Amino acid sequence: MAAVEIVSFGYLHDAAPSAHLTIDLRHHFRDPHVSPELRYMTADDEPVRAAVLGTSGITDLVEATATAVAAFASGPSAGAVTVADGCAGGRHRAPTFARALAERLRAEGHRVTVTHRDMHRPVVQR
Repeated sequence: MAAVEIVSFGYLHDAAPSAHLTIDLRHHFRDPHVSPELRYMTADDEPVRAAVLGTSGITDLVEATATAVAAFASGPSAGAVTVADGCAGGRHRAPTFARALAERLRAEGHRVTVTHRDMHRPVVQR
């Protein structure tokens, strides 16, 4: 199976990293930032993960992205497949999605690395 690199990030911190697939989670999925009790948490906290993974459509997007990764990996070129997934600040939706995708891909036998570019950054006041 292919090597897969997943990078979660926040669009409000910097441009999207270079990737074969870039998933924009900003506009179609509930942002935990709008809930004061979740705002200062990250994807390391269970309430954030539950809120993101409980959002309608997110598990379908994980599956669709896993299918797209498999298509890239089955191509004639060798090398890792890179997936970048971003939300506004990079603390909630993007790292939760990245972890869910990694879990799904590992279950298929892919070698997966995950980097959270912006999860450690302060909350963006907006």
